[in-house]
Amino acid sequence: MTNQLSFELLQRALASDAAAFRCITDYQPAGGVGDKVFPPTYEGGKYAMEQRIDPLSGELRDCVLLDSVQSQANRMEMALLEACEAGRLALPLLSVKFEDTRLLREFSVTSLEAPHRVADALFRDSRLKGTIFRKSETGRILDFAEVRNAAGLFGICPTALVFGMWDSTGPRGGLGAKFQRALVSEIVGFDAREGVRTSSRIDPAQTVLDAGPLYHRTDSRDDAPNWTLKEGGKRIGSGKSPTGRPSEANHGNVTPSISAGGVVISKARQTTTLSLAVLRRLRFPLQESATPKNEIDMAARTTLAALGLTAGTLARNDLDLRSRCHLFPVAESRWQLLDLPSEPPAEFNLDVESSLAILNSAIEDAKEKGLPWAGNISLDPSNELLELVIKSQKAAAETEPAIA
Repeated sequence: MTNQLSFELLQRALASDAAAFRCITDYQPAGGVGDKVFPPTYEGGKYAMEQRIDPLSGELRDCVLLDSVQSQANRMEMALLEACEAGRLALPLLSVKFEDTRLLREFSVTSLEAPHRVADALFRDSRLKGTIFRKSETGRILDFAEVRNAAGLFGICPTALVFGMWDSTGPRGGLGAKFQRALVSEIVGFDAREGVRTSSRIDPAQTVLDAGPLYHRTDSRDDAPNWTLKEGGKRIGSGKSPTGRPSEANHGNVTPSISAGGVVISKARQTTTLSLAVLRRLRFPLQESATPKNEIDMAARTTLAALGLTAGTLARNDLDLRSRCHLFPVAESRWQLLDLPSEPPAEFNLDVESSLAILNSAIEDAKEKGLPWAGNISLDPSNELLELVIKSQKAAAETEPAIA
């Protein structure tokens, strides 16, 4: 029997000894069964291939990683950010804006985008109302955050308690606050067989090799490309001995070639797990609160659980992982509650609107019980950080011609 997950059911799950919520979804390529997909590449251009046990058959099968735990976390955080920007959700968010006429590109970064979340160096080296963030009253919350004292962190960056965080670059170095992931997700392709990739290009202008070599232009002109046929400069191209071939500037034909590329799979499987055990370890002490400690702890844990379920549900709406790796579910996703070992897990339906409604109810309940919920925290980059970014952008721009 499949029930609709509700705020009350979530509270009961956390109050019980249930281990986790789990969602397992099978996919096929958007192009259909047997269509090739392209996994992420790692060092040396390799795919993450390994053998895994199929939970249904118990057989050992050749698998390939299609989306890692880290990548899935980033996708879920971006889904939460989009919900915030659309006004469907209000989460505490740190943000730092890089705005200066000397920047080649102005941009901003939030705690849902920074690799180390609230503990990221971009926030550490920014200022809150003129004070370096980690020396401000808000920033010092990180100095005292731990599993048994998570209320302050809950108020400024609750996603750090869901996706995990290690304050390794703060004042305490490797001894800084560390919170393990409560929400883990990855996508794996089964029965993976590597395929091949073909490449070629026909130049409409029919530029030939003997037309070169091409050299880097030594002067900067708005009416000319960044290369010239006149000798004197360095030949364009990559490596220690650039050849100056027209193809290095993307002119001329590319000889048809064949190389390893992509995989064929029988199916892709996404497994998402929200550990209730991890959330139960967290404590949220509040000073001078009339509300019993267990009620405060329960309100915070329920909010974090709802946040994890919402992130997992939102991210399932976009499975276009990268170029030529678009997946489509073969059945509707359902969350399972791993409760009693002797009984099959209860299954629950949970769509985006329902998950957002549960989360917003949990947030209101947490705030009513006195838990902090900061809203938006805007930072400014320190002068040193801004200068570093300006110099980095200019250095990157200057090296682009040498890469082409």
